[in-house]
Amino acid sequence: MVKKTFILDTNVLLHDPDALQKFEGNNVVIPLIVLEELDKLKRYTDELGKNARNVIRFIDTLGSRGDLHKGVEVKSGGTFRVLMELRNGEKKNFPLAADSSRNKVLLATFHLQEKGEQAILITKDFVLRVKAGSIGINAQDYESLKESYDHLYKGLRRLTLPKSEIDRFFTEGVIKLDKEDFFPNEYCIMSCPEKSSITCRYNAKTKQLEPLISLKKDIWGIRPLNDEQRCAIDLLLRDDIKLITFIGQAGTGKTLLALTCGLKKIFDDDVYKKIVISRPIMPLGKDIGYLPGTKEEKIYHWMQPIYDNLEYLCEETNGNKNGEGTETKKWILDSEKIEMEAVTYIRGRSFTRTYIIIDEAQNLTPHEVKTIISRAGKGTKVILTGDPTQIDNPYLDKDSNALTYIVGKFKKQSIYGNIFFEKTERSELAALAADLL
Repeated sequence: MVKKTFILDTNVLLHDPDALQKFEGNNVVIPLIVLEELDKLKRYTDELGKNARNVIRFIDTLGSRGDLHKGVEVKSGGTFRVLMELRNGEKKNFPLAADSSRNKVLLATFHLQEKGEQAILITKDFVLRVKAGSIGINAQDYESLKESYDHLYKGLRRLTLPKSEIDRFFTEGVIKLDKEDFFPNEYCIMSCPEKSSITCRYNAKTKQLEPLISLKKDIWGIRPLNDEQRCAIDLLLRDDIKLITFIGQAGTGKTLLALTCGLKKIFDDDVYKKIVISRPIMPLGKDIGYLPGTKEEKIYHWMQPIYDNLEYLCEETNGNKNGEGTETKKWILDSEKIEMEAVTYIRGRSFTRTYIIIDEAQNLTPHEVKTIISRAGKGTKVILTGDPTQIDNPYLDKDSNALTYIVGKFKKQSIYGNIFFEKTERSELAALAADLL
């Protein structure tokens, strides 16, 4: 069997610093320009800088085993090598000018292809893949750390059953459906032709469908407006479920519900000692450091959607009385039980008895979300919210972002739950905009 030669672009290594080890039995090559770009990034303190340093350290360990330019054997069964800059004579058949880092990566792949190797360029840059195809180079996306969004587990299913089955659930309080294969904490809406219905949750320990937690009154002025929101609240109120993902378009109530139940768990039930809320900073390429002021002043504008939700909750819980919502909001913020934090600063921290909300999590990579979730100590709950169809990160898509990846990897775990929101409840205008625009 002929070994393939995979040429890795810089963005692949920044997306997954372990990528060099994931092409078992084949040869991996990085052009010198990729190594130089990693070297420029290694000084940064963010996740990209961390990943660049990890890749460089790994390459350094390989260098102790042999000549990186001739090729070094790796544990996966293939080889790794760094391809040096090509001489002018080796560029004669290349149809583009080697005047940019993109073109230099293409040139390296073209050169190996000309030498008879089965060369494949791996890049997360869609434009570069199109460019490669136009000159006869086989270019592919990096498929590791991906889950299919189109086949995403939604956390809620609907079944039509005989009325006798639903009556049995009302009578016995539980029901077991032998022909159905449920995931842990999956919700089910059972209905019958006679219009009777019930919503329940699958308990993986008892292997039965059980009732939802009873809601005798609103939670901080909020009541669920649809089945998805009712199931989401049930997930949020269960302290044994430590990781939750909410996926859906704007206006479906993801962040509002997460914040509502967090306030209940902090101020009413005393389950957690504080709420930590964070969002990825994606300001069209500029980092948070470009804003003036202290860290809190820099974060304020990025956290404005959270403050808007908090203000709405405070008004609702006071019945929209003039002034009282403002006083409640001030009381909450003065309690120091709500902390706003940039994702950049979460790495290295440890959270115990903390209710963590990560909003717009679709802009995180799988490695970044791993860093966040691994910060969770005893008694901590993590909620990730977002919409994988609305991504600002240029090297992520609906299949490779953190939210989709977490759903695919955690759906069989008993401490995890997911709800896919499909109905916009913000306003009639918002719902129409979501459907028509």
